[in-house]
Amino acid sequence: MSDYLVIVESPAKAKTIERYLGKKYKVEASMGHVRDLPKSQMGVDAEDQFKPKYITIRGKGDVLKKLKSAAKKAKKVYLAADPDREGEAIAWHLAHSLNIDEHSECRVVFNEITKDAIKESFKHPRSIDTDLVDAQQARRILDRLVGYNISPLLWKKVKKGLSAGRVQSVAVKMILDREKEIENFKPEEYWSIEASFHKDKDTFEGSFYGIDNKKHELKTEDDVNHILKRLEGKTFTVEKVNKRERKRNPALPFTTSSLQQEAARKLNFRAKKTMMVAQQLYEGIDLGKKAGGITGLITYMRTDSTRISDTAKNEAQGYIEEKHGKNYIGHSKKTKQKEGTQDAHEAIRPTSVLREPSSLKAVLSRDQLRLYKLIWERFLASQMAPAVMDTMTVHLLNNGVEFRATGSKVKFKGFMSVYVEGTDDKNKEDNKYLPDLQEGMEVKAEEITPDQHFTQPPPRYTEARLVKTMEEQGIGRPSTYAPTLDTIQRRGYVSIDNKRFIPTELGQIVIELLQEFFPKIIDLDFTAKMEEDLDSIEEGKVNWIAILDEFYGPFSERLEKAEKEMEKIEIKDEPAGITCENCGHEMVYKMGRYGKFLACSNFPDCRNTKPILKEIGVKCPKCKEGNVVERKSKKKRTFYGCDRFPDCDFVSWDKPIARPCPKCDSLLVEKKKKKGTQIQCTNCDYEEEAQS
Repeated sequence: MSDYLVIVESPAKAKTIERYLGKKYKVEASMGHVRDLPKSQMGVDAEDQFKPKYITIRGKGDVLKKLKSAAKKAKKVYLAADPDREGEAIAWHLAHSLNIDEHSECRVVFNEITKDAIKESFKHPRSIDTDLVDAQQARRILDRLVGYNISPLLWKKVKKGLSAGRVQSVAVKMILDREKEIENFKPEEYWSIEASFHKDKDTFEGSFYGIDNKKHELKTEDDVNHILKRLEGKTFTVEKVNKRERKRNPALPFTTSSLQQEAARKLNFRAKKTMMVAQQLYEGIDLGKKAGGITGLITYMRTDSTRISDTAKNEAQGYIEEKHGKNYIGHSKKTKQKEGTQDAHEAIRPTSVLREPSSLKAVLSRDQLRLYKLIWERFLASQMAPAVMDTMTVHLLNNGVEFRATGSKVKFKGFMSVYVEGTDDKNKEDNKYLPDLQEGMEVKAEEITPDQHFTQPPPRYTEARLVKTMEEQGIGRPSTYAPTLDTIQRRGYVSIDNKRFIPTELGQIVIELLQEFFPKIIDLDFTAKMEEDLDSIEEGKVNWIAILDEFYGPFSERLEKAEKEMEKIEIKDEPAGITCENCGHEMVYKMGRYGKFLACSNFPDCRNTKPILKEIGVKCPKCKEGNVVERKSKKKRTFYGCDRFPDCDFVSWDKPIARPCPKCDSLLVEKKKKKGTQIQCTNCDYEEEAQS
């Protein structure tokens, strides 16, 4: 019989921890929560201080029975769920279910699943942190009050199956607001003048800056013509050369938010996938007996802190000195955490920087290796010296017209020899060559090219941009980003096109109703304030019941008003102009959870449905009869196929274009490349640049 019982959340974790702790310890998994509010009813008594009604989760009876049996046989039970609010709540529910005194030293937390970290954590058990539990409980009850009151209202007034979540509704509103910005955007004309200069055998690029020592904007073609007329020939004099050294600091190690953003940019991972793979790396991978068996490769992946332990810093510095040299070691100052940061545990980092990604190729899946490599490189770079850039700005004059040329080159790579942070915007080249120019020199402009431009609307949100904006606005917390993005897509409030969020008609209807009757629910400032209140509960500064009471009074009044005044909205089926091939009745457009689709108006007698196909104006190259249409795979990836499927099985991941190859008369397709889109022949070597 084991002396001690340890309860963790997942079986993968249980095996690893049991091996680290030895024979006296038996480690079991609770498989997450064992108790929760009932799904079939509110489960919260708003009249009695928001008293929750917790029940054993369906399907968890056998798990709980097994844990109770093991707890009776053990001398002591340790609750070792994850080190966050959710984990603390799981431990609290387990304590109640197993009759463990929550004030006893029954709680153990660790930030990484390594032998040293596990053994050290068991030297410092503590009681359950009731402030953390209250913060989680307040969030759960708050979300239940909102969801279980507004959702039935939407069922009655709009459509069955709708729901309204607190953080999710704000995310949808942000996407909808951005769409309105794009629709209302009025482009403004502006111009630029670029010049290609040469000095001896060297060439370099410069741009118009201003006239008569003042910056000047080019708004119209007349402005451009005025500048070009003022130029006296194509010879420019170097009036001034500014040279300086610039330091570029490495990015801080990953938080949950920055990991999700960077994995989206560099690995094309959705937030949900990033967290799933990170969970696997955290819980442990079998490295083989010689390498220590199942080992956690990264620290806990739900965090908003960039703090790093001294042990990890020292190990990284030793590695950097050995692999790159002493001058590559960074002397990082203590980072100031952003306001509202919980800082419960460290940033996301490898549990040992000595475990290089290349050494793990044989034991990690492709996705695990790519994400681990990203985390490993980001952490190592964060502990390295800044890069040093030599920058140069040249002022070129011709009759008072000033052009400027800028260039930079890497003088010392520093952290850039390992990793450079990605960006949502187009990268500017860090290495842009300029010849050695001196004041008073003359250079000649080979070409002077004016270009017309128009200002662009703000871009639609990608997952990375939305997570970043939610974090900046204080909406949600590390554990909520991925579930929020997943939920708004599953509910059909938004769709994704070209990796960008677009609000659906259904999402627009729901948000407009919430805006009218529950404006605070979708107000960014109010939602951010609520997150701050939850943090204050966690810190023991305020009582959770008082926070809920302050919210529920005005909310219940709004709810009563909405019940009386909200008009029933009928989403009418729109005729599609085609007949059903099964029964001859008219087909109509219907609204589903993933947007519009075609259905027979003779439902339920006829259940014929079809996706709405988007034609691209290209005849099928295989059967010559059908048209090529845009389709979606099960994983929502766009591909192209014949509308006569299954009679014709033509498919292509690349978008076909209407004209044939000028060389062999075969099908031309658009190929997405890093530098842009290319048109290539599917039969011969013909290719050309796509016109933007």
